[in-house]
Amino acid sequence: MSGMSAGRSAMRMGPAELVQAAAMARRFYLEGKSKIQIAEEFGVSRFKVARVLETALERDLVRIEIRVPAELDAERSDALRARYGLRHAVVVESPAEAEETPDPENLGEVAADLLGELVNEGDVLGLAWGRSTIHMAAALDRLPPCTVVQLTGVYDAGTAERGSVEAVRRAAQVSGGDAHPIYAPMLLPDAATAEALRHQTGIARAFEYFDKVTVACVSIGSWEPGISTVHDMLSDEERAHYASLGVAAEMSAHLFDAEGRRVGRDLGERCITVKTDQLRKVPEVVAIAGGQRKGPAIDAVLRSGLVTSLVTDTSAADYLMTAGPTPRSALNRADPDGP
Repeated sequence: MSGMSAGRSAMRMGPAELVQAAAMARRFYLEGKSKIQIAEEFGVSRFKVARVLETALERDLVRIEIRVPAELDAERSDALRARYGLRHAVVVESPAEAEETPDPENLGEVAADLLGELVNEGDVLGLAWGRSTIHMAAALDRLPPCTVVQLTGVYDAGTAERGSVEAVRRAAQVSGGDAHPIYAPMLLPDAATAEALRHQTGIARAFEYFDKVTVACVSIGSWEPGISTVHDMLSDEERAHYASLGVAAEMSAHLFDAEGRRVGRDLGERCITVKTDQLRKVPEVVAIAGGQRKGPAIDAVLRSGLVTSLVTDTSAADYLMTAGPTPRSALNRADPDGP
């Protein structure tokens, strides 16, 4: 709050007016008193108080600053939320030395804080496989008591202890709730093998929670090497086949074209994963994905209507703000492929 040197226009106020305006502003902005309380104290109407406070702002007697942590970009976050009709959008600064790196680790840290806000006691938290969700789980330091379930198999069963299984255990440890991991590969050789695994006791128990999930955390992959685990698990022939269908993005082993429509549905039959119909019914689905190279993939998945909230970085956000026609609201959860 500035004083009598607030500016040339402020000097047009007499000293008594300045003192009174400063006192009213202090009561309102610093002490949290209402306009009615201030009016009673100074013996004026509340409309007079409102005019004085407005004049104090106009004449620079009061300066209001909105500050968020340096790594958060509030302006981009709000613009991205509005453009896609998201419930929450959180944009963090891209690391200067690695703007092209997909899913910088700081996304996981911010997503961990967001989950701390979104998850309530008694919720069922679902975690899908992904580097970003693993980083998120490692950064968790607070969660109310909740059940944690794994939503997909693992990229490599040999790394389960360091991947999604460990992420589920970590989240359950922080919350003090039950953990339901899945000790199975995400992708199987054929649909029959996948179906048999779904009926194994431990896996079936986890699947029973899929319809009870209230908050889900997912990753998004682009259809290129190193940025989609599903892409990397397939043969060259299979990759070419799905590419010919127009696949632009992958999420939890489900493929999407640039408009957010599902393609290559046969792949899902070979995978241990939550169904898109089940995800669509989850009240809060948080996607964690960033990096300029992932921009088109993030746009495609947001257009699918499966995701309600997004944690991303400035590189991806800048792409998303100009990506094609304005999408429908993400909170319109209707299937773009129709019934």
